[in-house]
Amino acid sequence: MLQFNVGDKAVYPAQGVAEVVGIDQKEISGKIQKFYVLRVLDSDMRILVPVDKAEQVGLRSVVQEDQIKEVYDILKDKELHVDKQTWNRRYRGFMEKIKTGSLFEVAEVFRDLYRLKETKTLSFGERRMLDTAKNLIVKELSVAKNSTEAKVEKELERLFSA
Repeated sequence: MLQFNVGDKAVYPAQGVAEVVGIDQKEISGKIQKFYVLRVLDSDMRILVPVDKAEQVGLRSVVQEDQIKEVYDILKDKELHVDKQTWNRRYRGFMEKIKTGSLFEVAEVFRDLYRLKETKTLSFGERRMLDTAKNLIVKELSVAKNSTEAKVEKELERLFSA
């Protein structure tokens, strides 16, 4: 079972990197339950996650150094992995990937939308999703690499211009 302590960084699906700012207990239906109190770094939003359901909701540790290369490999892939479907069906597929909380899935969404943007105009929803995916990647990689977000953004730009 996943264990986080106060001060640890964790990733919450579709919200990004959060800091565990507390572990609270609440009585719900006569039972005492423990909750992780998360503060999302990007928005300062607070999220309560039941400790015993943390894995179920997709809470996970920040990617490790050895997994960063895998993310970059996904981003470097020049092939466009988008079939000829309507934008709203494509949007739903991308949204499902973002909701998984997997950085690898988010990287695929970012790569595919970035590559698609080079061949056609993205819908408003797709542009927002591209920004969301980029923010999720930049935040997590900057925390994982102990680097600034600006440096990570420059690395991503270099990857796509190579």
